Amino acid sequence: MATRVLMPKGSDTMTEGKVLKWLKKEGDSVANGDAMVEIETDKVDMEVEAMGGGVLRKILVGEGQVVPVGALLAVIGKPEEDIAKLVSSAPAPAAAPVETAPAPHAPVAMPVSAPQPVQAGGRVLASPLAKKIAKEAGLSLTAVPGSGPSGRIVRRDVEAVVVAGGASAGAPAAPLRAVAPRTGPDFRDEPLNMMRKVIAQRLAQSLGPVPHFYLTVEVDMKRAKELRESANLLDPNLKLSYNDIILKACSAALLQNPAVNAAFMGESIRYHNRVHIGMAVAVEGGGLITPVLRDCDRKSLQEISSEAKDLIARARQRKLKPEEYVGSTFSVSNLGMMGIDEFSAVINPPEAAILAVGSVAEKPVVTDGRIEPGVRCRMTLSCDHRAVDGATGAQFLQTLRQILENPVFLAF
Repeated sequence: MATRVLMPKGSDTMTEGKVLKWLKKEGDSVANGDAMVEIETDKVDMEVEAMGGGVLRKILVGEGQVVPVGALLAVIGKPEEDIAKLVSSAPAPAAAPVETAPAPHAPVAMPVSAPQPVQAGGRVLASPLAKKIAKEAGLSLTAVPGSGPSGRIVRRDVEAVVVAGGASAGAPAAPLRAVAPRTGPDFRDEPLNMMRKVIAQRLAQSLGPVPHFYLTVEVDMKRAKELRESANLLDPNLKLSYNDIILKACSAALLQNPAVNAAFMGESIRYHNRVHIGMAVAVEGGGLITPVLRDCDRKSLQEISSEAKDLIARARQRKLKPEEYVGSTFSVSNLGMMGIDEFSAVINPPEAAILAVGSVAEKPVVTDGRIEPGVRCRMTLSCDHRAVDGATGAQFLQTLRQILENPVFLAF
């Protein structure tokens, strides 16, 4: 019996996929479990395996084409098997989008002999800067066509004539640089990849229907810095980061504030008993994915550091498995390593909150009336007001700050 190769559902948000590359060609022998085709989902690039053996009789979706989840990609069967009915029942996939570049604008000719509007008294209409440049170039404004309002001569008009050689032979060199005219199209349109398309849909679903509110605190990270430096001194291979410490602290704070470890489900609010933290990661080629640290509260700092590094590296290569990027109960987005002091993140529905983390920076702080060097980090909690109240979010941040400012117990 013929075996169908279908577009799989790689995640809860996936509705369609794109065929990137066929790993088998028509007529090739296929064994159960062989990798057949590489596809692009909204999260990762993945291989689709054969669910049966035989010969690859027919490929129905070409490389670069996008089809819905469940669509028939190919048929595997015996060499003599009749697959005509199966093939004819498959809908034709849409053609891959073709990018076309817009035609460049034709250059506009500027005749230098065009008459100029003259004010009463014989003065030529020109801006002060245009007059200054013309004077330095030894150029008469009567030889310059104006492109400003009512034919007024502006800077670009004078520069165009100077570049074209309109200055007098004995004039001093003008303090201008020759600028070559622009060539080529004014822009390019690039079709959305699967990940960017879903990000656009999800953000519209989040910022539109979800009533966000934001709470920001500044955390003293001096002791967290000491913990990080001490841990890395004891084990140089650990390379503990501030993000690792913040992830562990968030898991501890969520245990003490379970109302934030929640999800709005429409007719109910779901309070999670386990802490699965998603980490927002930018991927190669554009887009965002949130690999998940499961049961983060039950892991040591060393385990969090090792697992986070592995997940982030594979996320950037789009090599995560579906179970590694779904099911988070709370998310953290950290742009501190890029020098961002403070920002607000967009909630990932149905989660009730996400923490945005800015840079950990040294700055002067006032302590008991004295200015002293300090280490600070600003963090903003975005909350879904349908599930989390202001006081609830504030209490979570208060707990998080207390943990980060006294992080000794996180090491155990």
